[in-house]
Amino acid sequence: MVLNERREALLMYRHRFIIDRWVWELPGGYVDHAEDVAAAAAREVEEETGWRPRSMERLVTYQPAIGTLDQPQEVYLARGADLTDTEPDINEAEDIRWIPLEEAATMIDHGEIVGAATVVAVYRALSLPA
Repeated sequence: MVLNERREALLMYRHRFIIDRWVWELPGGYVDHAEDVAAAAAREVEEETGWRPRSMERLVTYQPAIGTLDQPQEVYLARGADLTDTEPDINEAEDIRWIPLEEAATMIDHGEIVGAATVVAVYRALSLPA
């Protein structure tokens, strides 16, 4: 999760084929082999959005399906980001926007944000001091 100084989160609008819906979510992805997790999170943000995070710290770790599998998910927090010349992959997102955290919480209520990582991150970020 990338937050700017106005407490806006960097979100992507993308189609998810499994549920056949367009939704807003955080940039994210996979860790390559022995890659540092924080470095992987920063790399994914830049590849998917064109924004380079200024810092990375663990925000929260959660288990999305503890009754059926053991697969901890880690969400990292970047405080601030700089726009780069990197062109985001057109296949990743239809739109990229900075959305106020309070508005993102309303989007969860309206079903515009449904992915577990984004839901958990938005609610966790809302609890952080301003």
